[in-house]
Amino acid sequence: MQYPASRWFRDWILRPGLLVLILVSAGCEKIELERAGGPKMNWDQLRGQWVLVNYWAEWCKPCLEEIPELNEIDKAPDIAVLGVNFDDIKGKQLEALGERMGIEYTMLAEDPGPRFGWKTPVALPATFVVNPDGDLLEARFGPQTEDEIRALIGG
Repeated sequence: MQYPASRWFRDWILRPGLLVLILVSAGCEKIELERAGGPKMNWDQLRGQWVLVNYWAEWCKPCLEEIPELNEIDKAPDIAVLGVNFDDIKGKQLEALGERMGIEYTMLAEDPGPRFGWKTPVALPATFVVNPDGDLLEARFGPQTEDEIRALIGG
């Protein structure tokens, strides 16, 4: 009995190729972060730059003190600042609060920490520093300055 070429191609080339494609794409979940009042942001688009995920609250005085520094840091082409409201305020209320507080960097509508396996901060302000490869370098507590962040990332 002869094995037809089309069947051989299907059985030995296409199926294993499909299996490899499924296995490769299974580990490639696209992580999208919802912005407060804006379109979703693809986490992978932040690769190649430093990312500061900053947890803040309206009642946190040191959080208020560091906002101007974070606004300046966010203007750098190699650093992105993402703000997360610790009190889980959402929607128009979050947008209004951010505007009142003078936040110019991107505010997220939800905490991305659980998706990355990060523990909820125990003190505020908290800044999670993510390197250009997407790995968490460290979590810092207390107000951050541009000089401190530049010293940490070597820039």
